[in-house]
Amino acid sequence: MTTDTTTAETTAVTTGETVLDARGVTMRFGGLTAVRSVDLTVNSGEIVGLIGPNGAGKTTFFNCLTGLYVPTEGEVRYKGTVLPPKSFKVTAAGIARTFQNIRLFSNMTVLENVLVGRHTRTREGLWSALLRGPGFHRAEAESKARAMELLEFIGLDHKAEHLSRNLPYGEQRKLEIARALASEPGLLLLDEPTAGMNPQETRAAEELIFAIRDKGIAILVIEHDMRFIFNLCDRVACLVQGEKLVEGTAAEVQGDERVVAAYLGEPFEGDPGAAEVAEVEAAEAHAADAEATATASDTDATADATPASPATPGESTSKENDR
Repeated sequence: MTTDTTTAETTAVTTGETVLDARGVTMRFGGLTAVRSVDLTVNSGEIVGLIGPNGAGKTTFFNCLTGLYVPTEGEVRYKGTVLPPKSFKVTAAGIARTFQNIRLFSNMTVLENVLVGRHTRTREGLWSALLRGPGFHRAEAESKARAMELLEFIGLDHKAEHLSRNLPYGEQRKLEIARALASEPGLLLLDEPTAGMNPQETRAAEELIFAIRDKGIAILVIEHDMRFIFNLCDRVACLVQGEKLVEGTAAEVQGDERVVAAYLGEPFEGDPGAAEVAEVEAAEAHAADAEATATASDTDATADATPASPATPGESTSKENDR
């Protein structure tokens, strides 16, 4: 992959309309509160970071944004429209995401994995797929051409026919991002995109994210690598035990004593307390299991309705506990 932009400081990107507007998002599991009244906006042309210690509520918040969880309170708007409470509908609206744990189809080729991500943008229905008419073949060719463009963009076009399970770890991360981009999102959510990467792979991921931003796609990213996140992002928000502690530029957040104290595990004024953290994590695990069972039927229904796709939608409905 080639890009003219490698650092946040070397590119001036004009931010415009509000792409994501989350207001008062609260997520409770029974009597336990995992996310509490979080407000966050992401504008076009922006890369916004979300940081926080383990158990801060970051992934739970992501799940609220993408329809995997329905917030107990608050609302999430994409370009001014309240998002529907279903993950595949959120993807169709224009938000795509990746997960901390890679969720590729290991027995499918690199190209087929990207084609799966195209399912929300194909219009061919059941009869078209069954009859294999001209419309079906035209849509199939267009999807393949677009998928190859994305593979060229991430530098994997030469491995299009390789099984995804045979790719090195860093390339599997890239492929997951390409699959998300196949849905043509206006906002891309990345959950720890550099987890487990070596320095060279991390640098390549940084360049790729800048290149995606330069294509006009807004980005919200969770990351534990502070050097990576502060170099990458225009703004950073810090969550601590479900509440937004501070939001600002990298310099402002780095210099905030409360952020330092939160990462060191020290108490600070206004600390919501740590007594419920273990209970919240247990409740999230239980809710994730229930959600995975409930959404499995949605995934099957979507697959039946889109037989032209080589597999079920790329937006996995499996959940992971908040870190």
